[in-house]
Amino acid sequence: MILESKSVPKIKIYMVDQDFSLFLSAQNLLSFLKSSILLVEMFLRRKHAQKDDPEQRDSKVSELRAAIGPLSGRSSKYCTDACLRRYLEARNWNVDKAKKMLEETLKWRSTYKPEEIRWHEVAHEGETGKASRANFHDLQGRTVLIMRPGMQNSTSAEGNIRHLVYLLENAIMNLAEGQEQMSWLIDFTGFSLNTSVPIKTARDSIYILQGHYPERLAVAFLYNPPKIFEAFYKATRYFLDSKTVEKVKFVYPKNKDSVELMKTYFDVENLPSEFGGTGTLKYDHEEFSRLMAQDDVKTAKFWGVDEKHHHIANGNGHSVAEVAPQPALVAQQAS
Repeated sequence: MILESKSVPKIKIYMVDQDFSLFLSAQNLLSFLKSSILLVEMFLRRKHAQKDDPEQRDSKVSELRAAIGPLSGRSSKYCTDACLRRYLEARNWNVDKAKKMLEETLKWRSTYKPEEIRWHEVAHEGETGKASRANFHDLQGRTVLIMRPGMQNSTSAEGNIRHLVYLLENAIMNLAEGQEQMSWLIDFTGFSLNTSVPIKTARDSIYILQGHYPERLAVAFLYNPPKIFEAFYKATRYFLDSKTVEKVKFVYPKNKDSVELMKTYFDVENLPSEFGGTGTLKYDHEEFSRLMAQDDVKTAKFWGVDEKHHHIANGNGHSVAEVAPQPALVAQQAS
């Protein structure tokens, strides 16, 4: 049997039983290889250009904005160009996938209303300082969230998640102009299975982080995690996408490379001693509560929330969503 390649007519492969004999001229082989290399290079250049070319990206943003249709109120305020870029980046600049992801977030925000959570509603979850916003930024000017799993004080899945969502919204409100991401410092002092959150709570938290706060995390440092945490992390990392896994850094105080890594992200004078710096980490719940109360006023103003109406008519923190009618959006179910 003789098979002829239509793209390279002079290349013939003779198949006799199970033996193969390839006959082709050196000139045709070189021509074929060169053509193949050129095709691969053109494909890679095109793929790279689509991802990195500013004009291509702007075009994708415009395409996504047209795809999601008209929005109003808080949804319109939420869907800035920077926001659309984050969703596109999270879905490798695939407009259809980014649209689906964004629609799921808009639906979630219209029911969960993260911008309406107030500190007094979740303050009891933060009494031990298990999670708080740092009073310093990293070297890139990013907001820093400090988490101390060993200070876990609640078994309420809903309470833990609302507390985390509140801090995420607060961290975003305090990002420097032009900055889209935050850094996490996670101190494992005192961590044990008794203080760890249930797997389901961790999974639900990860779903919210990845599904509704895409490209918000720049880096997460897991500082001095005990051996017992490795099993916990292995159980939860399967819920993380590959991009998030790459952002997680294990840091050990006695490891020279770990110490140097921290210095590339933080000013050691600001970095608390618990994370290898020379600063002091002392959580004052009353002082932090005063700061959050002040931020709540800014949050309400930014989102146009009527605080009087919010507390009196909607004591549970819920109000009517401000989203333009979107039949496809309403029918969309979160995955």
